[in-house]
Amino acid sequence: MSDARKYSEQELIRMEKIKMLEELGVDPFGHRFDVTDYSGVLHEKYEDTTKEELEEKQIEVSVAGRIMTKRGKGKAGFMHIQDNEGRIQIYLRKDMLAETEFTLFEKCDIGDIIGIKGIVFKTNTGEVSVKAKSYDHLTKSLKPLPEKFHGISDEETKFRKRYLDIIMDREVRDIFLKKQKFWSTARNFLIENDFLEVETPILETSAGGAAATPFETHHNALDIDVFLRISMGELWQKKLLVAGYEKTFEIGRQFRNEGMSNEHLQDYTQMEFYWAYADVNDGMEFTKELYRRMTKAVMGSSKFTSRGFEIDMDKEWEVYDFEAIIEEKTGVNIFNISEADLIKKLEEYGVEYDKNAGFWRLIDVLWKVVRKELSGPGFLVGQPVQLNPLPKRSKEDPRKVAQMQIILAGSELGNGYTELNNPLDLEERFKEQRAMGEAGDEEAHEHDETFIEALRYGMPPAFGFGVSERLFSVMMDRPIRECVFFPLMRPNS
Repeated sequence: MSDARKYSEQELIRMEKIKMLEELGVDPFGHRFDVTDYSGVLHEKYEDTTKEELEEKQIEVSVAGRIMTKRGKGKAGFMHIQDNEGRIQIYLRKDMLAETEFTLFEKCDIGDIIGIKGIVFKTNTGEVSVKAKSYDHLTKSLKPLPEKFHGISDEETKFRKRYLDIIMDREVRDIFLKKQKFWSTARNFLIENDFLEVETPILETSAGGAAATPFETHHNALDIDVFLRISMGELWQKKLLVAGYEKTFEIGRQFRNEGMSNEHLQDYTQMEFYWAYADVNDGMEFTKELYRRMTKAVMGSSKFTSRGFEIDMDKEWEVYDFEAIIEEKTGVNIFNISEADLIKKLEEYGVEYDKNAGFWRLIDVLWKVVRKELSGPGFLVGQPVQLNPLPKRSKEDPRKVAQMQIILAGSELGNGYTELNNPLDLEERFKEQRAMGEAGDEEAHEHDETFIEALRYGMPPAFGFGVSERLFSVMMDRPIRECVFFPLMRPNS
């Protein structure tokens, strides 16, 4: 196959234009350009300014962006360029530009990136625009943009060519601007409350701190097997509590080798914080304020709609007791049902489950059936100790732990608890988890002797909490893969 046959007719025409640009003394792939203004600010700033006022003021600006539309005949034309804030219309006249510059406009293609210096004005229809005084070619686009990429049904194409999705769909672009607000608000809130931001290892010799299946790899230099972390440094941050730091947090990537769904990714961003001398009740009040602050920063309001639920973060939050809500919704008391009857109940609901998972994992499956009906915002409390070995036991009921999970739109969107700082109790719970693992429970916690050793030196009473970017995807009311720039894809065959 010749090189020419690799390209479409349009691509070959655009590649020929490289020669034309070079003959005009123009670098096809550009140079630096001083940008003074952006489309969003210009529209907002001059929306209420009259055409006559703008004509009188002669406001000079310098803008740059990708050509998205182009039209014109003879000695004048219009185009829209797209920058980080949106689109701005450009008006070009032959008698206002150098001859080479107007030729560049005539020969340009949709998708090219250009710089314009000119005067702000309003058209007869009232559109804020820029009248070009100079035209700079900055980058030649060799492939044409898709004509109808917006709303494309092929998710594979959207995710593989995410850059096109972002170019063509403003809503997608805005998602990631909001995502920055999401994490920066969380970070700033914690720093304002005297938390220290820390970094903990991504590679670990023991996959601890959560109930999840890890990714495993080999460390050649040390000749040992290691795991990508499944928590945001939970056990490491608790060791820092032992060291004397009273408030720590980390925001970073963690990895779980588990199934893909609209709610789950294998690598994603998580935030966890640890707070000495606090308990689950302190944590509930603190996280309630954190979530309210994040929601208002991202959504511009305390309210949003997701999965058919109307959510108002400023309303009084519900409290759901694990045992009581399951019995209310299903008729099952989790402490008084046999495993055989539990399996029958799950079959009634038609849900998938692993018969070898063990009794308490089956209870967790039943809880997930119930959870889907809960709108929130609210806190789930009273979870049985078998589902998590790391919290302290509840003072009111030792069968349960001092844990809370934030419930929104039928999902668990945050998990926190009063930390277990008794090394003797924790060692017994790890033994129970080991037995669950040997019985086939892939989500059982691993025994971590180094953590128990640290606890023997004394860790203060504390509250710990974690939340992932799944919360953000629920705010956006989109599958989580749509809220990640570049989700993992199989290689093209």
